[in-house]
Amino acid sequence: MTDRPAVIAHRGASGYRPEHTTGAYTLAVELGADALELDVVMTADARVVCRHEHQLRATTDVADHPELADRRATRQVSGRSQDTGWFSEDLSLDEVRTLRARERLRTTRPESATYDGIEGVPTLVETLDLVLDVRRSRPLPLLIEIKHPQYFHGIGLPILDAVLADLASRGLDGPDAEVVLECFEPTALARLGERCELPLMQLLEEPLKRPADLFTLGDPRTFGDLVAPAELRTIASYAAQVGVHTTLIVPLDGSGATAAPTTLVADAHEAGLEVSVFTLRAENRFLPADLRNGDGPNAHGDLAAQVAALVDAGVDGLMTDFPDLTRAALGER
Repeated sequence: MTDRPAVIAHRGASGYRPEHTTGAYTLAVELGADALELDVVMTADARVVCRHEHQLRATTDVADHPELADRRATRQVSGRSQDTGWFSEDLSLDEVRTLRARERLRTTRPESATYDGIEGVPTLVETLDLVLDVRRSRPLPLLIEIKHPQYFHGIGLPILDAVLADLASRGLDGPDAEVVLECFEPTALARLGERCELPLMQLLEEPLKRPADLFTLGDPRTFGDLVAPAELRTIASYAAQVGVHTTLIVPLDGSGATAAPTTLVADAHEAGLEVSVFTLRAENRFLPADLRNGDGPNAHGDLAAQVAALVDAGVDGLMTDFPDLTRAALGER
């Protein structure tokens, strides 16, 4: 997207505003993000909304709605630990529209929490309209992560179909749409590759975790296994990019400090894949031990040093909660 690693606003400018709100997306543009990244889930009436997960308790005021108290449920998705709360698939879009967004990391980001209750939960179509409006004055590529497709399909909510339909409704379903579709589930992403012309990004989590779809299929491979050169060549048969956890590129040693980089970026480039990395966050609690500064886990550490290490490793994109600080770190180089 640029002659340097692209700065991709992760859930908007989510270091400064509650994630997945119009305010977070708009601020990301104002702070100079090269691209916008968002996540989507489904409602009970098969509408696509922008949330990082289908559990709504952490990022909305759903628990304060007595009329929704009977929707509280316990779910387990593809072998993950059970979670109790309110889930998008149990609420209609009209009910989701009654919710107000909240900062997920309230103690870590108290300034962002001052914006709690101001905005609601946007739909994918509403966010597409925002992006198209921004594109009247500047480019803004869009990355859309499709959450839990196997789970949603299993309960009668075909999220892949719904996302493609929403994109088509805004003329954003062709190869020049500047839209990338992302997913952690390899089987779902491969199916998408057979159905659309959009570039795809295979997401790869921390090395010991397992893709939900592979877990369900009894496939023992972990995300760490999927970064082997042969596996990357397989990914390249259906995807154009990989989006990987920072530790798959710059791992941590036993003390939690940065260790020598892996060969992942070079291996992926050799397979013909671009590489983006997630997630860059400025607070000490999210940084390697040797990059922490200041007082306490919520103070800002040396994000610029983390950016430098990833740039030196050759990444093509940086997914960040702080697009301004990430741009500044790139400028320092």
